Amino acid sequence: MNKTVNGAYDNHDQAKNTWDDLIASGIPRDNIFIDEEARVVKVSVPAETEREILEIFERHRLH
Repeated sequence: MNKTVNGAYDNHDQAKNTWDDLIASGIPRDNIFIDEEARVVKVSVPAETEREILEIFERHRLH
């Protein structure tokens, strides 16, 4: 069963870099959505891959 995982970002570049990393990790483009206005990346993935997605999200946030 798929789960939607969301990651919020401060700017477009962070979201775009996350998109690129998700694609590179093998997530299909059809499973990734960027809400430009809300600056949120949404990914639909099997529940067992949620941890990997959260790690990718965290990698691209400014600290």
